[in-house]
Amino acid sequence: MLDQNIKTQLKTYLERLESPIELVAALDDSDKAVKIKELVTEIAELSDRVTARFDGQNPRRPSFGIAKAGEQPRVFFAGLPMGHEFTSLILALLQVSGYAPKVAPELLEQIKGLQVSDHFDVFVSLSCHNCPDVVQALNLIAIYNPNATATMIDGAFFQDEVEERKIMAVPMVFQNGQHIGQGRMTLEEIVAKLDNNSAEKDAAAINAKAAFDVLVVGAGPAGGTSAIYAARKGIRTGMIAERFGGQVMDTMDIENFTSVQKTLGPKFATDMEAHIREYDVDIMNLQRVSKI
Repeated sequence: MLDQNIKTQLKTYLERLESPIELVAALDDSDKAVKIKELVTEIAELSDRVTARFDGQNPRRPSFGIAKAGEQPRVFFAGLPMGHEFTSLILALLQVSGYAPKVAPELLEQIKGLQVSDHFDVFVSLSCHNCPDVVQALNLIAIYNPNATATMIDGAFFQDEVEERKIMAVPMVFQNGQHIGQGRMTLEEIVAKLDNNSAEKDAAAINAKAAFDVLVVGAGPAGGTSAIYAARKGIRTGMIAERFGGQVMDTMDIENFTSVQKTLGPKFATDMEAHIREYDVDIMNLQRVSKI
């Protein structure tokens, strides 16, 4: 299942596990189950801190869950997390073991305080470049909330479910069987959607801010450039947008941007955001602000 180069890299990552973990597979008689069993077995062979079991009770088969040793799995993969989702698998292995996620401390505290008792399903395609962010966000929520679970579902593995739920695009997220969102979503956006008190918290945070000299609405290339030029002049500048990057975030190949031979939409947005934050520009989420 895994070539030698990937095994070597994965073995290095598994050395960072904070505590022993278990991979618990729920299998059936299908060829897909054979592949999942092979993947789970190969991962377990790479570290003495990883064990594999094949007595899982997850009704969605074939699938496997990841749990800290002695606990029940709350993070599940219904399919083979390869392609873009291989990073989601690595992070899940590490974070379930107790490895600290790279998120802001205040956001992590908000995640821990959600107290959700929900089952989250996210349907993905392994070629989808927007799906891993959503999968990783829901996994993190399940890891820090003992009564929640998160399942990545490869639509190619479960075509009947895809047709039954009329899934036409991915990622698509369900909470206890109810559709709650689709398309690219950041961890912050998902947490805000689930946190019933997020509007009050955001209102307090915004009210505590000093007045802006300039408020830029929109965080695409034009909005970002406007904010940079304003901030360079020493003007106190704020930005408000649903997400940073705008439609550029949905564009993988950009070949007609002046002075840049070729770049990727998400990378372009990330670079510009980092540049903007160098000038202490305050970036606020439009969805949160609109609730206040």
